[in-house]
Amino acid sequence: MMTPDEILRGLYDETLVGNGPAVLGLTNDALQQGMEPQTLLFDALIPSLEEVGARFERGDFFVPEMLIAGRAMAGAMEVLRPLLADTGVQTIGKFLMGTVKGDVHDIGKNLVNIMLEGAGFEVIDLGVQVPPEKFVAAIEEHQPDIVGMSAFLTTTMPMFKANMNALQKAGIRDEVIVMVGGAPVTQEYADAVGADGYAADASATVKKAKELIQRRRDLVTA
Repeated sequence: MMTPDEILRGLYDETLVGNGPAVLGLTNDALQQGMEPQTLLFDALIPSLEEVGARFERGDFFVPEMLIAGRAMAGAMEVLRPLLADTGVQTIGKFLMGTVKGDVHDIGKNLVNIMLEGAGFEVIDLGVQVPPEKFVAAIEEHQPDIVGMSAFLTTTMPMFKANMNALQKAGIRDEVIVMVGGAPVTQEYADAVGADGYAADASATVKKAKELIQRRRDLVTA
């Protein structure tokens, strides 16, 4: 039988290489041994995904490696999520995510979702082809801290502005932090549409989201 330390090391290593079946097996072994779900999350899974992000930033990993590591972690999260909810683990914040109307690309968005969940965010995914009115309704229903809008095509990028206008019109623009991203999106474009934040990839999104939430909380308490 593996020791708790061996299980954590194994979880870290197998997540790093994207070995989904091994990650799931180790997660189940750990729980059978009575290990705490948050220990698995904070001592193995999140550090491993952070290392994946760091390697991606250095150019040692590419999108496929990030995706398979993300998927491996997602398998463990399926098992851990209900248990974490029961233990009342504090989430960092609520993140509402969707690919804009006219765009059906979701690989990048899904990867960002996994990274955000792994970092401790509660993620609500609206899917693809999300029209402005659906973003508005979901914000009113879920009261997220951050709304993430993704576009993969240059032809769908103008939907960011349409979405921002819809939030403004509904009187909820100031209630949420808006982040935009996707392959053709730049910081300049994000600034031009009036978004609060932009990130070039999944690991940068997590960093930026934490930073934006902290900044807003500091303002509130100041």
